[in-house]
Order: sequence, then C-alpha cells, then structure tokens
Amino acid sequence: MQARVLLVSSEAVPLVKTGGLADVITALAVSLRHAGIDASILMPAYPEAVRKLGDTVQIGLKSGLPGGAGRLLRGIIPGTDVPVLLLDTARFRQRGANPYLDTDGTEFADNAVCFADLSHAAVAICAGETSLPVPHVVHANDWHAGLIPCLLKLRGLDHIGTMLTIHNLAFQGNFALSSAEQVGIPQHLLTGDGLEYWGKLSFLKAGIRFSDCVSTVSRNYAHEIMTPRFGCGMDGILSFRKLDLRAIPNAIDAALWNPADDALIARNFSIGNMKGKSACKRDLQKLFGLPVDPFAPVMGLGSRISHQKMADVVIQSLPGIIARHARLQVVVLGCGDHEYEKDFQALAQRYPGRIAVHIGYDERRAHALHAGSDMLLHPTRFEPFGLTPLYAMRYGAIPIGSRVGGLVDTVCDADLDPQRATGVLFDGDTVDDMQQAVARAFALYGDNERWQAMQRNAMEVECDWAGPTRAYIEAYADVADMAVRPWFVPRPQPLERPAAQVQHERLAKPAAAIAAALANVVGAPAGVAA
Repeated sequence: MQARVLLVSSEAVPLVKTGGLADVITALAVSLRHAGIDASILMPAYPEAVRKLGDTVQIGLKSGLPGGAGRLLRGIIPGTDVPVLLLDTARFRQRGANPYLDTDGTEFADNAVCFADLSHAAVAICAGETSLPVPHVVHANDWHAGLIPCLLKLRGLDHIGTMLTIHNLAFQGNFALSSAEQVGIPQHLLTGDGLEYWGKLSFLKAGIRFSDCVSTVSRNYAHEIMTPRFGCGMDGILSFRKLDLRAIPNAIDAALWNPADDALIARNFSIGNMKGKSACKRDLQKLFGLPVDPFAPVMGLGSRISHQKMADVVIQSLPGIIARHARLQVVVLGCGDHEYEKDFQALAQRYPGRIAVHIGYDERRAHALHAGSDMLLHPTRFEPFGLTPLYAMRYGAIPIGSRVGGLVDTVCDADLDPQRATGVLFDGDTVDDMQQAVARAFALYGDNERWQAMQRNAMEVECDWAGPTRAYIEAYADVADMAVRPWFVPRPQPLERPAAQVQHERLAKPAAAIAAALANVVGAPAGVAA
C-alpha cells in the first residue's frame, strides 16, 4: 500500500504563480512521488490554471459548498506525473492574473467564501464523498487552506492527519466574524481560544490551532514568529503550539538552477570555469538595454516590489549608491505595488544607462538576472526563507541582504566568517543601513581574490532537496493514523533524476523550490493569545 498525501494550495507552477509558494508545492509533490508517496494537489480552478492544465476529467462533489455548486477537474501537472484537482466554482472562474486582488490592488470581497470552498472540497474528499481515494494526510499551505484541520475535526474525521505550513505569516486570511456561519464555523469556536483574532475570523489561526503539526520554512523564522516583532499577532498561539512546530527550510531545485547546463542563459559556466559569466553579463546588459561594459559591476534586484521588500528604502538609496559607485549598473526585475513600480521607472528615466527596470516576471529574465549580475540586492523587513538569494548564489552573484528570517540560515556574512562567507548581511531599514551594506560589498568586490573565494563558497552551498523530502515524510508519519504510519517510508533515491522531473524541467521550466532540511523548534508551551 502507498501512503496518500493531499497537498492543498492556492497555486502551483506552472498553472498559477504569484510567488515562491507555487514553486514549493509542485516540486514537493514531484519529490514525494519520486520517494514513493502518492501525492496529489488540490487548488482552485482559476481560468489560467484550467487553460494550462489541458485535458481534464470531471469529478462530482456530493456535498454543497459555502459558495454554492462546485465540481472537481482532475488532470496531471504538465511534464510530471503529479495528479492535480482543480476546484471549479463560479467565483474562482472570475479570478484574473492575481487570484487574491483586483486590478486596483484591493482584496476581493468574497475571498473568505472562495477559499472556504477550497477547504470544504478537501474535507469532502477526506470524507469519501467523491470517487477519489481518501488521503491519509492533508497538507494545508498558508491561510487559503487554513480551515481544513478545523473542519475535519468538526466532522469527526480524526483519522486524517493534518499539517499546516506557514509560508508567510503576514498573510493571515482575516475576515468579518459575521462570515463564520456561511463558511461553516460554529459560534462556539469564535473565541480567543478558537478562531477569533482581534475581532476577526482568522483562517490562518484556525490552521495553527487545530492542525496536528505546524511547520514553517526556515529555522530562524520559526524562532522569529514566536516573538512580538515578527509574530504578526500570532506569537502567542504559535508559542502555545511550540512543541508541534517544525522548521523545514526551503531550498531550490539544483537541477533547474544550475549554471553548468541552464538552457535559459547565454553561456554556461561553473566553479571550475567562470568564463561564461562574462557572456551572461553582456546578455543581461543587452536584455535590459544597458551599455555593454564588461568592467561595469552589475547589481540585480529581483523580487516583489513591496514594502516588505523595502522597495521604499531602495528607491531612496539608489541615487546615492549610483553617485558613490562609478560605472555601477542596476537591473530591477519584479512587480508589486503600483506606486513603487512608478518610482522605479522614474529612476530608470533619471539614470539612463545606469538603472534598467522591467515590471513583470518571466523565467528567461530571472535566469539572466542571476547569471549576469555580480551582486544581488535583497533587502527585506521580514523573510520567511528567501529563495532569490539562493538562486543568485548558484550563479556566483553575491547577495546583499537583510539579517532576518531565512537569510540568516542561508547567507554567511563576510564580516562574521570570512573563510565561509557567501554574502553581506545588514541590520536596519534606513537609507544609511543599505548604502553602507552596498559599500561593504564593493570593498569586497575590489579584492579579486576574496571575491572569487566568496563566489566559490556561494556556488557550493548545499541546496539539494532529496533529503528534506524525507523530513516532510517523517512529519506526515508523525501525524498519520497509527495503522498507516508504516507506509510512510521514503523510497531510496537513485543518483539520476526521475524522467518525470527531467520532463517537467524541459516543458515547464518553473522556478521550482522545495523544503530543504529538518529542524524541530522545541521549548515549553506558553499561554494562548488572540
């Protein structure tokens, strides 16, 4: 018998992606199946997802959903053997490029009902109300699937193990208490010990409160979220669940992000032969309309353009950085807050030939950014993990990042450990903090021997995810029913990649990412706070 795991998420590559969550979900499912676990994905049937999925089979739902009628469409993630279930409802059919926000950047008014539908569909599958096999474990991801553990317990389905992964605690799914009845939450749970959170109904708190196991995506972030500074008001209940909180850090797909055989970059290179990086710099400069100058240091910035990512500080800092560092070229790739986007575009007009901006995202430009940049600027006010610095390090681009969250685990600061250094970390969120960090990086860049040593260290950073997949399987085994726990045994991994994964890389080429290490956060439980 195979152990069955249902991963429930709001997105997955290549069907829909707004951030790293989509990368993680697909790569995790691929890796779990390669390890012998029958893993499948449940997500909304956004029009884009239906279009990209292609051929599907319709599966009926025997029970009603909070938002009305719905059906399941079953298909296979392109280029993989991963089954995916798309929940098709009238509301999800109306979602556009951003499944959470309208064109003005405002959250859709019916988000509570939409994603409650997703949770109820998962529960219907677990209750045997469809023709699908009942999973042994449901892995809920972020607030979009947060109601599942609570709804399962309300239905008495205690034999289904549940795990909630917090990919970003800042996004919580908090809605009016008056919506509770419609989404299937009884009044007796609308308390501080239940799902009430500062006068709201919190989907994320529901997952934290009722899941059998809670995980997050880096060791340092797991500690941070139990503090008032980074806990976003959830530090009390997370401290209460401390004994059940695991840190399973993300990593990257080293096969997809590999400069030695990356088909999306101008010329391949490796630690032993870095000549191709110069060709990649030329390609990046041409791609972004900058003067081709092999001696110009290039600093990339590739992330969501948001307050979290300190876009406001970057915008204020760049004029001083440009003035201080002659010949520096800055390449910006990303999208987000419209006002910040306009400010970056204004800087590009103000400094032609020095700053280039592309609003949006595509894999070609993302790979070119890392392959052609000398440095990556990655400031952030908080960071659950931080995939982008790992991508950069694989390509010998030295990260300049904030000393928070997962960056503390993955980037070794040059001042703290010169021998193992892979980047520059800084504290604070002021213009002076950022400019001083960039100045530190340039001082290192001027020391060719030390810079090359940092590049070698960075390119050798461990980022394989075969072992971390075992960490997830161990977590699943811990929460599964006693009778099926023996089935959660990872299949031995061959050295070569599975054919399905190779095909997935060739066809979809997603920026795949997967949890990377096993580390439990332990300590005595504290009291629950709203």
